[in-house]
Amino acid sequence: MITNEGRVKAAFDSGVFVLKLCGDVRLTLCATLDSQAEKLAETPGLKSLIIDLREATNVDSTALGFLAKVAMAVQDKIDHKPAIVADNPDVQRMLEVMGFAQFFTMVEAPITEVCELCDLPEVPADLEATRQRILEAHRILMHMNEHNREEFQPLVEMLEAQASTSHHD
Repeated sequence: MITNEGRVKAAFDSGVFVLKLCGDVRLTLCATLDSQAEKLAETPGLKSLIIDLREATNVDSTALGFLAKVAMAVQDKIDHKPAIVADNPDVQRMLEVMGFAQFFTMVEAPITEVCELCDLPEVPADLEATRQRILEAHRILMHMNEHNREEFQPLVEMLEAQASTSHHD
């Protein structure tokens, strides 16, 4: 049986960090993306960031929120916007609608692989940590543009309500 399980790969070479998302990238990988955003913000010698989505078949909104977080984590560290490479028309359209052009340079042309990419180990997260990350990701998306604010307001309000109920149990 072939599954299209999402994977995150990464490489760092000569100041260029490549983060490659493969397959069906969903909220299960958000802890991994979140820890990567934190590491990137602290990476010495970082000159540019490339997010490669050419092998991604789907990227859910939670994962997109963390890609935005990765871009925001490095915006003061690099001289130009991170590049995001996507050749799947559905993924490109989703990035456009979500306002990613504001934070990324959108690239369609194939890029050369800098070096061998390594699979990042999946960072485990419990249910509450995952819920907090989903909430954070959608808050980030809501701040990107008005469309996202309208789109994700109901979800954020529902998650906030769940969070306050679970704290009072």
